[in-house]
Amino acid sequence: MSKPHPIDENATPWVEGLTMPQVLRETARRYPDHDALVFPALGLRVSYREFSEQVDQAAHGLFALGIKHGEHVAIWATNVPDWVVLQFAAARIGAVLVNINPAYRPFELKYVLNQSDSVALFLVERFKTSHYFEMLNEVCPELASSKPGELHAKDFPNLRWIVALENRAPQGGITWGEMLRRARSIPNSKLDEADTLLKPEQAINIQYTSGTTGFPKAAMLSHRNLLLNGYYTGMCQAFTAEDRVCIPVPFYHCFGCVLGTITSVVHGSAMIIPAESFHPTATLDAIEKERATSLYGVPTMFIAQLQDPTLPGRDLKSLRTGVMAGSPCPIEVMRQVIDVLGAREITIGYGLTEASPIITQSRNTDPIEIRVETVGRLLPGVEAKIVDPATGATLGDNQQGELCARGHGIMLGYYHNPEATEAAIDADGWLHSGDLSLRLPNGYYRITGRIKDMVIRGGENIYPREIEEFLFTHPAVEQAAVVGVPDKKYVEELCAWIKLKAGCTATVDEIRDFCRGSLARYKVPRYVKFVDSFPQTVTGKIQKFKIREMMIAAHGLEEQETA
Repeated sequence: MSKPHPIDENATPWVEGLTMPQVLRETARRYPDHDALVFPALGLRVSYREFSEQVDQAAHGLFALGIKHGEHVAIWATNVPDWVVLQFAAARIGAVLVNINPAYRPFELKYVLNQSDSVALFLVERFKTSHYFEMLNEVCPELASSKPGELHAKDFPNLRWIVALENRAPQGGITWGEMLRRARSIPNSKLDEADTLLKPEQAINIQYTSGTTGFPKAAMLSHRNLLLNGYYTGMCQAFTAEDRVCIPVPFYHCFGCVLGTITSVVHGSAMIIPAESFHPTATLDAIEKERATSLYGVPTMFIAQLQDPTLPGRDLKSLRTGVMAGSPCPIEVMRQVIDVLGAREITIGYGLTEASPIITQSRNTDPIEIRVETVGRLLPGVEAKIVDPATGATLGDNQQGELCARGHGIMLGYYHNPEATEAAIDADGWLHSGDLSLRLPNGYYRITGRIKDMVIRGGENIYPREIEEFLFTHPAVEQAAVVGVPDKKYVEELCAWIKLKAGCTATVDEIRDFCRGSLARYKVPRYVKFVDSFPQTVTGKIQKFKIREMMIAAHGLEEQETA
C-alpha cells in the first residue's frame, strides 16, 4: 500500500482575507481547463473557466431581477447543476443564499421564507413525490395572479421573484433561462461595483439547523467562515487540483455546500455529483466512471454502498480519501470503508452547522486506530474545551463533558434571534455544542453522545452511543439506534431499534443475552425492536425523538411519561 499523501498544517491558508468570488476567479485562472462540475448521469461536464463564466452570467441575472447586496435569496431544490452556480452567483453580488431543505413541507417552507426575509425563491418543479410548485402555491396563493417580479404576498412581504431552475415556471414566476436572458442588459461594470462592497466577514449563507423541537434556527455564515473551513477540511484529505470529489450528500446542507462545493473550489478539485439525491448504485457508478479520489457521506450512506448488490467486481482503485460525518460513525463501518471500498485515507469529521461546520477532523495520515476510534483533532485556528454541563467548569483529559469551540468557523449568529444566539455563544465567544465529548491526552476527541440523548435509568447515567457501538459488534447487526423511553419504576428504560444484515436473523432474547455478556445489567435494553429502516433526516441522521415517540405510542407509555 502506498504511503498517505503528506499535508502541511502550518501553511498559511491562501484564502485568508479573500471572498468567495475572489477565490473562484483565482482557481479558474490557475486551472481553467480542469473539471469543475461533473454530473455523469446528465452528461454534464464543466471546466473551471466555464463555471466561472456561468457564475458571472447568473450574477448579471440576479442584478437584472433587482437583487441587491445584502438581500436574501432562497433556494429549495435537490442536487441540480444550477444549485452550485447560484451558490457562487449570489456570493458574487454579495447576496445571502438561504438554503431550504428539499424535504420541507408547506408548513416548514412558510416559516423559513418568512423568517429569512427572502426576496427571491429558486426551486425545482418536483422530485419523486414532492411537488414544489403545488406546495408553494399552497402557502402563497397570491402567486397565481401575480406578474413576474410583482408578487405581493401577505405572509411574505419581501418576496418578489419566483425562479424555476428547470424549463417550466409556475404562474407568476420565470425560468432560470429567462433570468439569464435578462442578464444581457446588465453591464459588466455592475460586477466591478459589487466587488468593492464585498468583505470576508460579511454573511453569505443562511443555514437552517434541524432541531428536534421548535422551529429551526437560521445560522449566518460568512465568506471567511466557509472558505477557511473549506481550506482546512480539504487539507486534512491532502487535496490537490488532481482530486475528484464524489458528493452524494445534499447541497442544502453544510456537508454538500461547504465540504463539497466550496472545499473543491478552494483546492481546484473536481465536483462529481452522482444524482439529485443519494442513491448507492448511482454513487458507486460515479466513483467508478469518473475515477473519484474522495467520497463523502454519513454512515448510513456508506452502509448502503457496502450493501449494494452491484459493489462486487467494481473498479474503485481511484478512491483514496473522503469524509464520513454528520452522525456518530460506527467503528465497524469505518473499517469496511477502508478495507472494502479502499478509501485508505478516509477521514472522520465532527462539527455543527453553527461552526461552518467542521470543528475536528482526523488526518489522512493518522493510523487506522485513531481514525476509527476518534473524530480527529482540532482544525488549525480552532480552539476547544470540555466543560461540566452543570457547572461550566473546564475539565481535563479523559473527563466527559460538553464540547465548546471558538475560532474562524463560529457563525455570526442566528438571524433575527438574539436570544438563541446568546444561548449558543457565550460572552467569551465559545459555541456550546450540546454534544458530550472527551479529549484524549494525544489531543484527539471522542464524541460520546448528546446531552439531551443521555438516558437516566434509576439514577444511572447511560450514554446510548456506547451501547450502539457494542451492538455493532454483533455479527448480524447492520445498524442500531438506542433511545430512552419513560418507565414508571426507573423513570427511563432503554430501547434499541436494530436493522439486521441481509440474510441474517436474531431474536430479542439473543440480543439481550449478547448485551448481558459484556455490559452492566442496567445497560441491557428492555425493549428491542427489529426494523427495516429508521426515521431519518435528508442527511441520513437518525431521528431518535421519532423512535421515542413511536415506542411510547406502541407500548402505551404516555402515562409513565407524565407521571
